Formats: sequence, structure tokens, C-alpha cells
Amino acid sequence: MNSDMNKYLEKAEVLIEALPYIQRFNRRIIVVKYGGSAMVDEELKKHVIQDVTLLKLVGFKPIIVHGGGKEISRWVSKVGMEPKFINGLRVTDEDTMEIVEMVLNKVNKSLVQLVQELGVQAVGISGKDGGMLTVEKKYSDGKDIGYVGEITNVNPKILFDLLEKDFLPIICPIGMDEEFNTYNINADDAACAIAKAVGAEKLAFLTDIEGVYKDPNDKSTLISELTLDEARDLIKDGFIGGGMLPKLNNCIDAVDKGVSRVHIIDGRMPHCLLLEIFTSRGIGTAILSEGEGRYYNGDE
Repeated sequence: MNSDMNKYLEKAEVLIEALPYIQRFNRRIIVVKYGGSAMVDEELKKHVIQDVTLLKLVGFKPIIVHGGGKEISRWVSKVGMEPKFINGLRVTDEDTMEIVEMVLNKVNKSLVQLVQELGVQAVGISGKDGGMLTVEKKYSDGKDIGYVGEITNVNPKILFDLLEKDFLPIICPIGMDEEFNTYNINADDAACAIAKAVGAEKLAFLTDIEGVYKDPNDKSTLISELTLDEARDLIKDGFIGGGMLPKLNNCIDAVDKGVSRVHIIDGRMPHCLLLEIFTSRGIGTAILSEGEGRYYNGDE
């Protein structure tokens, strides 16, 4: 058998490997939290949008929830303002909130454009649309950080309507309180709350790290799959810190509230979503609900 034929057979094997995952998640809702370097690198951005579009075309029901922190900081500096953070959270006064909403809506519509260029109908919305995300004012260790919101309620009706009409929803994390004031929301928090509200089968976080490590200084300790109990034990035993701690807590909360699998994936790797969702080995870390079968059996 010549080398060209071997290449074709390898491609066929990849498609066959993906088949059980396509069957399992056909017509199921998949929430993708899109952020980090994959949002600012144009080539990575193209790969992410291709991945999500492919998920849509093979029968999944993807929803994108995106951030825009790096772009927001760029625009805040561009207008001569100094970005301020307290405990890692952006201090958002009235002027900053105006910039945040402008930038997030700009990012939102650029993602809509990229999806539609690939032949899939997308609709860009914020949490203000249809009263989807209701918030209350968030404090950081008792400190006022301005117009930063904590989600108190998710009304998913607009999302179900869009999915039923075969649109791909793309959401920027802006919400309103009960007095209709506008608030910025952490995109991880928004993705988790939305995934729970729509009963998503999967929630995938695109990040700037490879996944969860037992020892962050030892790349060989990457953990491919974690049960809820195993994830809680890692936190309790002090293995998880820094920015991974709130992210893993979000993952645990989402699985606890009915999401079957939550994935933490390195968004800097081209086509990371397809590799994690459609291959038995995966490339990141999956947190599993109780009773979920493990895909990765530990074999290379």
C-alpha cells in the first residue's frame, strides 16, 4: 500500500473515531466559553470559529459565550484611562462600563461575521436581550468595584428560540439589575450560568493553559479526566491555586447543576475543540458528572 493511500486511511480513521461522539452529542447543547489568546490571534480565532461551525454542521447545538478583557484594556488605555483591578477583578466605573459595552458588542458582531462567512446563521446578543441575565452588584472582599455584576437569574427563552430556529447564538456577558442598570459580568461566570440554565451536555472553557495539573510546575502531571470528588479533593488538598481555582470551582458548580462534562482546553492549540471533543485521548481536562463514563482509559 503506497504512502498516499495510508494518508487517506488515516483520515478515515480520524472520522471513524469521531463517530461515537457525534452520535452521543447529536442535537445536544454545547456551550463554549471563548477567551484568552484565541481571541486576539487572528489565526487561532479562525480555527476556533471553524471548530464551532463544524460542531453545528454535524448536529450539535453550540452556544458561544465570549469575553474580551484584553481588547477592553486596550481601548481603556487608548482613550487615556488607566485600567484598575482589585483582586484580579476589573474596577468598572460608569465611563469604563460604556467602553466595556462598546468593545464587547464590537467583538460580538465580528464573531457573528466570521461564523456567517462559513455558511452558518449566527445571532449576536448580550445578556440584556430578552432579560437573559439579571444581576446584582458584585463586591470583592467587601470592596466596591463598580458596575460588575453577580448573576442572580438566567432566562434562557431567547436562547431556546434561537436554537429552535437553527441559529448559533453568540453572547457577550453584559446584564442588567432589577433597576435596569448595565453591568459587566465575568465571562466564565456567564458561561457556567448559561450552561446550567439551558441544560447543556457540555461546557468547554478555552483558556491559556493546557488544563488542570496536579503539580503546575510539572507538565507531566496534566490530568485528563476528573470526577467531581477528585476535583474537590484537589482543591481541598491545596493543589489548585491562582486563576485556576475560581475556574475549577465554576466547573464543579456547573457539573453539580446538571452539565454532564466540563472541559478546560488550551485555546492556543489549533482546533483544540475538535481534538478534545472528538478524540478518545483529548488534549485538556474534562470534569465529569457522577455516572459519566471515562473516555480516556490511561493508554497512550
